[in-house]
Amino acid sequence: MLKAGIISLGCAKNLVDTEVMLGILTENHVKIVQEPAEADILIVNTCGFIDSAKEESITTILSMADFKKNGHCRGLIVAGCLGQRYKQELLNELPEIDAIVGTGSWHRIMEAVNAVLTGQRLLLADDNVTIYDHETPRITTTPFYSAYVKIADGCDNCCAYCAIPAIRGRFRSRPIESIVEEVKRLVKRGTKEIILIAQDTTNYGSDLYGKPELTELLRELVKIHDLGWIRLLYCYPTNFGDDLIALMASESKILNYVDLPLQHAHNDILKAMNRKDTREQTEILLHKLRQAMPDVVVRTSLIVGFPGETEEQFESLLQFVQEQQFQNVGVFTYSQEEGTRAAKMGNQIDETVKEERYHRLMALQSKISESLNLKSEGKVIDVLIEGITEDNPPVIFGRSYREAPEVDGRVYVENAKDAQPGDMIRTRIIQGFTYDILTEKVEY
Repeated sequence: MLKAGIISLGCAKNLVDTEVMLGILTENHVKIVQEPAEADILIVNTCGFIDSAKEESITTILSMADFKKNGHCRGLIVAGCLGQRYKQELLNELPEIDAIVGTGSWHRIMEAVNAVLTGQRLLLADDNVTIYDHETPRITTTPFYSAYVKIADGCDNCCAYCAIPAIRGRFRSRPIESIVEEVKRLVKRGTKEIILIAQDTTNYGSDLYGKPELTELLRELVKIHDLGWIRLLYCYPTNFGDDLIALMASESKILNYVDLPLQHAHNDILKAMNRKDTREQTEILLHKLRQAMPDVVVRTSLIVGFPGETEEQFESLLQFVQEQQFQNVGVFTYSQEEGTRAAKMGNQIDETVKEERYHRLMALQSKISESLNLKSEGKVIDVLIEGITEDNPPVIFGRSYREAPEVDGRVYVENAKDAQPGDMIRTRIIQGFTYDILTEKVEY
């Protein structure tokens, strides 16, 4: 039986593509193995978003290429964003690669497998016009109790720093009926947390229905009886309407957690970035969110060192973060990506200045996160159990509505030794730290 191994890099959106390719491989009687040394075919689903992600992808590709000499590997396939973005360059410069399967060609993964087994070198990089649906084979790799559901792919925003529209194509949504059916199937197998993702989640449906319809999608999803949590990621502020805020506030299944990628807070920088919102509009939105949901957790992502960013503009960003008191912030130094408008701009910021601003902003945010976690002591929260530490004595850990997987902190739970992964238990916060919190189990 043919054996394949797959390494998935980058974001959750890329992970869903990996899971779909796993489903297609399995449906075609390919056995999936965990150890690269055992695989006949190795697939690296790459990220090509910023320099650090590209470097990780190249390093992983070369590492997997070693198994062509020291393992059973008969073919190395590069999939995903890096393959789509640098398809011909990768084939020309890395003879170790046997096939490229771009972001628009995930459904042709078996074509690539069969080609490399017969000694062919293949490039599959179709235009990005497809998106998986509820009938597409898929093997989830996340724990059984939590799953990502991609509701749209591509992006029409064309932010000046971002290559995603060029890599993944125009924004395209899945029909509501397809998403609902997929979620029903996931819930039937025991999934408790559904995490809705897209490049721009709040723009969902604008291409299919003529206007954003995330609220309508959510109204259908909350009807699913055994669904516990619905978490929204990557919600751009532009289409975050009052109807969505009202629904989140009224429906207990929709977590009061908002991932709101803002990128900056100075209007001149936002304009240069080709962002559609001003600082003032964002402040109004944040006020509405907190007024409707006093316990809402807001996570954002910010870029420092964008071309032309002055010290005064950076100080304005620091002031904004101090005022808004976000629970979690992801900070990135600007990456000069070829093919983007920002890459051609003058006044590129020196790397040392970028790093210095990064550390200043992170230092500020760590104090804010710790302060907010300390203030949360005494509150009662439900925790989805994920595992147990290897400490002595071991400690149960999981996540509450306040933490998204991978990017946020952990919740540690005392007095819950019998809890199992996937259990939902009620806890009281007894100690807050910079990123994590310590709780104790309480009875309902």
